[in-house]
Amino acid sequence: MSDALVLALQTGLGQAQVLVGEQIDARYKTDWSRALVCEPVAVVKPRHTEDVSAALAICHQHDQPVTVQGGMTGLVGGSQVNNGEVVISLERLQGIEEIDQAAGTMTLWAGTPLQVAQQAAADQGLYVAVDLGARGSCQVGGNISTNAGGNRVIRYGMMREQVLGMEVVMADGTIVTSLNKMLKNNAGYDLKHWFIGSEGTLGVVTRAVLRLHPMPAQTTSVLCALPDDGSVLAFLRRVRQAAQASLLAFEVMWPDFYDFMTMRVPGNARPLPAPDSMLVLMECTTGAGGFSAEALESLLEAGLESGELSDAAVAQSGKESDAFWRIRDSVSEFPLIWSPYTSFDVSLPIQTIGTFVTTLKQQFSRALPSAESVYFGHIGDSNLHIAVHVPGDRATFPKAQIEQIVYDLVQQFSGSVSAEHGIGTRKKAWLGHTRSEAEIQLMRTIKSALDPKNILNRGKVI
Repeated sequence: MSDALVLALQTGLGQAQVLVGEQIDARYKTDWSRALVCEPVAVVKPRHTEDVSAALAICHQHDQPVTVQGGMTGLVGGSQVNNGEVVISLERLQGIEEIDQAAGTMTLWAGTPLQVAQQAAADQGLYVAVDLGARGSCQVGGNISTNAGGNRVIRYGMMREQVLGMEVVMADGTIVTSLNKMLKNNAGYDLKHWFIGSEGTLGVVTRAVLRLHPMPAQTTSVLCALPDDGSVLAFLRRVRQAAQASLLAFEVMWPDFYDFMTMRVPGNARPLPAPDSMLVLMECTTGAGGFSAEALESLLEAGLESGELSDAAVAQSGKESDAFWRIRDSVSEFPLIWSPYTSFDVSLPIQTIGTFVTTLKQQFSRALPSAESVYFGHIGDSNLHIAVHVPGDRATFPKAQIEQIVYDLVQQFSGSVSAEHGIGTRKKAWLGHTRSEAEIQLMRTIKSALDPKNILNRGKVI
């Protein structure tokens, strides 16, 4: 069947857009983790929506499973191809079609890197609100399919809040174009929400209309030391009340994370001594139309007087701000210093996060006495990141045991096993810790209705 399939793809799209055999580069065979290396039967590189439609129609006719790939920056195996599947890579579907300044929208192709979209908006004095560390390589289509979050969620919301319209190709090749540019459109079901966060299992997004925001004229970063997690929550309430829409980010680092990043990662400064302290890195819009310097100073003074803060440093330049953020964003150094290690992206009710961390540390201490763990995240939007290292060989690394401990506790605290990276294959076994059987069955019903032959990203999510 593969010969007939490949011939049909090459006939329908042209040989230049269908790679086979030795033409298939290694990057299509595995994801960032390098945990699996599989052999696709073909890699299709469409140039426009009609190519995606033709490829899916052919694969649907042949009952051929398809894996959709974007920037390959996902962390849960969502873009990992399986042996014998067809890869549809969206890397050629790039470009900005339109920026509408009056509507505050951007229409673009799904394969456009996030940073390209950000720069195009910035050139027009506008702002793409979702921002990730992988901005240079991740693609907007992937951001949509995983409902990406990032550092600005507390102010602007997840990717779901940024998408006004989209174009999707269904499993049988049907093109559904709904490039809506309006904030208010209550004409029947809002179909885009079926595809945002569905990880390519229901359809392939080819184009999208993003909502743009005014570019913050000036921002100020502040690094604060706090005595405990209770003080963090009290200070968060104070900041939200005072800064309101000017608050762009509120990132929290537990003491072990701050120590790791400032003592073990080369090139990172330690702006505050902060022994055994929680650290908060917040960013506010300041200057015209934002939070004034005087108001920010008053906020910090009130925090110090109340005991919520023990110390604070205000970035005096863009270079200092970058140095603050480098502490928070140096998570790519984990595999260079800790090997082996594993990481988690979970969500919890905000008021319980401190207790969760304390309890998890106690459980690690009992079950894995040699384990090291660090904690950080976007606490203002309930997102906690965890990294765990156990010294020893990779072959004996107790990943399954660590996952059981973490996800069982997440379930006990009524949290979510995935805050912003999706489910993919690596979290599929734990979906029931967050979603009820009735919810999962409804997901299966939707999947069956939109992809009856189960060819799209088979084995992902559910």
